Amino acid sequence: MREVLVIGGNRYFGKRLIARLRAAGDRVTVLNRGSSPPPPGVVQLIADRDDEASLVAALGERSFDVVVDQVCYTPRQAAVARRVFTGRTARYVMTSTVEVYEYEDSAEPVGEARLDPRTVVVTPDLPWQDPEFRERHYGEGKRQAEAVFAAGPAFPYVSVRVAHVLGGADDFTGRLAHYADRIRTGTPVAVAVPNRPATYIHVDEIAAFLCWVTWQEFTGPVNAASHGPLTTEDIVAAITPALGGDHHPVRYQPVEVGEASPFSFARSYGMDTSRAASLGFTFSHTDDWLTRAVAETTGVN
Repeated sequence: MREVLVIGGNRYFGKRLIARLRAAGDRVTVLNRGSSPPPPGVVQLIADRDDEASLVAALGERSFDVVVDQVCYTPRQAAVARRVFTGRTARYVMTSTVEVYEYEDSAEPVGEARLDPRTVVVTPDLPWQDPEFRERHYGEGKRQAEAVFAAGPAFPYVSVRVAHVLGGADDFTGRLAHYADRIRTGTPVAVAVPNRPATYIHVDEIAAFLCWVTWQEFTGPVNAASHGPLTTEDIVAAITPALGGDHHPVRYQPVEVGEASPFSFARSYGMDTSRAASLGFTFSHTDDWLTRAVAETTGVN
């Protein structure tokens, strides 16, 4: 029986990951701030991951076969985690993001080699503790966190660069609901200029992939995305039939300056998943699950 620690993981695909780990026979511990109870059968440790002393005290003498870090957003958090878990785990899996490629505007899918975290400059003195700053620099924070784990001496880390996640009745982001509301009411859908396609993954598939990664031996970055990039129009086209007659004609409002709708991007966010395939994991196609994701998230069929 493996000992697995999940940092964060109380909602969305973190919950699904924990369920898969437990179904595989793992003993699962979650570490968070204690704002909500863990699932039945899961041990909970309460600590502020930003507070190194608090983290060390909560862990005590525990060690783990695998740590899955769902909530590492900054180089400071990564540095604390690296210090604390060196010698405590044989494998450290960080949930990263497609947003680390925000400076790579390419019509072709981007592979992991396009961003070598060992070349990323780390700036820990920036105000990473400020939630607004952290949100505005989400991709940069993840990029620098990866850089901390990738730096020498060797640390057994994997960074899973996750595409935009869709699906699940518990999707707390409201992004697909945003479109459903506008289609129902006839409110224009604000789109970036230009409006580029992006890669996506279903919430159940990313949980399955993360669980699979915990059993592997490879290290370094790996992209995680379903095949079949989607445009804003593709997403709207999937939602509109689900609304039946309860909608107005869809109108788009180009936005060159200001905030566009969720999943409307002025640059391409396509990821090459060849590495995952070569290691033994085959991703689905968005055609396999987009209709289901719309029904799950918006509550319409």
